[in-house]
Amino acid sequence: MIFLSKVELTNMCMIYDKETDKVLVQDRIKSWKGISFPGGHIENGESIIDSTIREIKEETGLAITNLELCGIIYWYNDSTGDKYFVFSYRTDKFSGQLLDETEEGRLFWVDKHELELLPLAEGFKERLPMFFDKKYSEGFGMWNEQGDREMKWQ
Repeated sequence: MIFLSKVELTNMCMIYDKETDKVLVQDRIKSWKGISFPGGHIENGESIIDSTIREIKEETGLAITNLELCGIIYWYNDSTGDKYFVFSYRTDKFSGQLLDETEEGRLFWVDKHELELLPLAEGFKERLPMFFDKKYSEGFGMWNEQGDREMKWQ
């Protein structure tokens, strides 16, 4: 039997302000609802870093540089064979005027120590050690249409 599976590539970036000890978050109202770091999809023919820079500019108004790869999230659908990747970055190099809100949701700065107290997007809290502590470089998870989900961190 041959599966026609799809592969979806996305990115996410933690923007950190060293002067205020705050991170930029987005209260997402479209897909993956709740508070998380901004990001989006990688277009065909676009590099992963270029896509992250573009998505952050579109979603926040900020220009970012000096991206550091934090890790990769890899979700595999064990029913369909579909694969979903999130390339996770961080940077403290940004410029420009922050937008208040986009069609993706409201943007605001939050103290990094208070982040876990907010209504985070599902599964986002488990990703935070990848961004802050460099504890993990990969999250591998399996899901299916029955709603079963399991994530392993390495």
